[in-house]
Amino acid sequence: MILEERPDGPGAGEDSNRLQDDSSIRKDCDSMLPEQPCQLQNQRARLHQQITKELRMRTGRENLYRATSNTWVRETVALELSFVNSNLQLLKEELAELSSSMDMDQPEGESVTIPMIPLGLKETKELDWATPLKELISEHFEEDGTSYETEIQELEDLRQATRTPSRDEVGLDLLAAYYSQLCFLDARFFSPARSPRLLFHWYDSLTGVPAQQQALAFEKGSVLFNIGALHTQIGARQDCSCTEGTIHATEAFQRAAGAFRLLRENFSHAPSLDMSTASLSMLEQLMVAQAQECIFKGLLLPASDTPDNCPAQLQLAQEAAQVAAEYRLVHRAMAQPPVQDYLPTSWTNLAHVKSEHFCALAHYHAAMALCEGSSADKGEVSRHIFQPSTTCEPQGPTASSIQKMPQHPEERRKLAKAHLKRAILGQEEALRLHTLCRVLRKVDLLQVVVTQALRCSLAKYSELEREDDFFEAVEAPNIQPKTHQAPEVKMPSLSQMKVTDLFHRLGPLSVFSTKNRWRLVGPVHMIRGEGGFGFTLRGDSPVLIAAVVPGGQAESAGLKEGDYIVSVNGRPCKWWKHVEVVAQLRGVGEGGVSLQVVSMLPSPEPRSTGPRRAALLWSQKECGFETAMPARARPWPILGWGRKTKQSKTGCHPDSCTNSNCVTCP
Repeated sequence: MILEERPDGPGAGEDSNRLQDDSSIRKDCDSMLPEQPCQLQNQRARLHQQITKELRMRTGRENLYRATSNTWVRETVALELSFVNSNLQLLKEELAELSSSMDMDQPEGESVTIPMIPLGLKETKELDWATPLKELISEHFEEDGTSYETEIQELEDLRQATRTPSRDEVGLDLLAAYYSQLCFLDARFFSPARSPRLLFHWYDSLTGVPAQQQALAFEKGSVLFNIGALHTQIGARQDCSCTEGTIHATEAFQRAAGAFRLLRENFSHAPSLDMSTASLSMLEQLMVAQAQECIFKGLLLPASDTPDNCPAQLQLAQEAAQVAAEYRLVHRAMAQPPVQDYLPTSWTNLAHVKSEHFCALAHYHAAMALCEGSSADKGEVSRHIFQPSTTCEPQGPTASSIQKMPQHPEERRKLAKAHLKRAILGQEEALRLHTLCRVLRKVDLLQVVVTQALRCSLAKYSELEREDDFFEAVEAPNIQPKTHQAPEVKMPSLSQMKVTDLFHRLGPLSVFSTKNRWRLVGPVHMIRGEGGFGFTLRGDSPVLIAAVVPGGQAESAGLKEGDYIVSVNGRPCKWWKHVEVVAQLRGVGEGGVSLQVVSMLPSPEPRSTGPRRAALLWSQKECGFETAMPARARPWPILGWGRKTKQSKTGCHPDSCTNSNCVTCP
């Protein structure tokens, strides 16, 4: 399948300072990215090939086992199936261990927190832009392709730099700048009628399997994926032991969720699994859950100083339950096919561990709220935690039958013990899940955090334990999930990235692109007659010959209505304003003026190479540049493709002139 870009796909901004690659990446920031990414990708690809081979062998043996009735053959096939399954298990464990280098990232600082899940960047091969672009410029734009070697080299350097961006705002700006250039290239060089012969190679971020396509949408989608992945790496590195770190981490994960949503909504038929709709939906959910976790950590910092504050403990219980609910949804999405077939097992297990851990924390903070504070505050606990919430969907059975909090201290103590019991059981389950995963067993920080929470629950339970507790503790109700600060999915700031079109010299995109065809006329020499030059001009960049006076100098020189002036006396004027061209014409002397124009030709029919592809890939080219804008005029919106096909400046004759800027040159 060919990756397609939907009509309202993401655009980019104009007019930027060129960004240089930050070559001094700190060594301590490279824990997630391997030192030799290509070698790692090759190893992962090799493992996936072996897994695919084993799966095919298993399918063949299963078919043989079902088809045969010979006892000896069935026993032999059963033995072979056992051997194949063992090989598959070993290969999958090896792949999970190999992927663990970018599964977890140690945050900055000395805080003890559960690690986040960052994504590795998609790797790519080197790409030769020079040959196809020079050929296209020479053949279609009728200019010397070698004169654009500087621009092409700058484009290649920019792409090369995006392969190893620094994990900070500079790296994000670098990726956004290249994405913006791809938008310019898409509008100028890529159309159904004519496109450069390029083949884009990218490796799957999750499986390491290579994929290749000729569609520029694949390149743009891969860069947008890397923008989201880089946001996850920045968020995972933040120190969440301080308020500022939790704010930055929350912002990063919200931006990552926005990038994956933007990619999911605007691109389809991806050739790699990591960019499929199911994967992008799961990644968006994961980033929202991690943002919610960072919000909880930010609320936990001031509340830890006042453990006897009942309203604060109440809020923490609800926030922890919300985080648990989010990770429950993530774990459910990860465990569904086809995502579970290629997602690292450690990710699925970590999401499960976090859902159990934060559910246990919710019960722990509910118990703390029951043990501390006034009776009035505890009444608030009953109303807000244990009764169904209209804000959030309850998870599991509720305690809606409980109408009020027990006022007797002994009854509150027993209810607090019940919550602590559920907290202890939840943390023990989280530790059990942790030990079951081979990769997670190596993440000591995860075990430290869960064990620390378990010890706190056991210590508090021991305080409430009495020797005369002969009766079974009451059943603790579920905590209703609720958040006072829901994560916001934020789209990447692509429109704020100011860039300059590298191929600005070719002319305004409204005319000079592969969507249009033209014929260069001139230079023609004209002398001012009694009625002037005999044409009327209109518009800016480039200036249009709106009308030609019959029998005038312009008609005699072969100029036609609808031509664009591209040169005045040998000076290129594709980007000149209307007033600039008029001033030049009015200032000529008796020697006359030399003009060069382009006459628009009918648009060519798209080359047919078989069945027409889905309309999405074709309509992405309808950018609708109605007027030519200089490079420093205004930024493009994020969604730069209009739903309506706007009238373009092609070979059709313009309407009758009603513009006050139209001037008949004397």
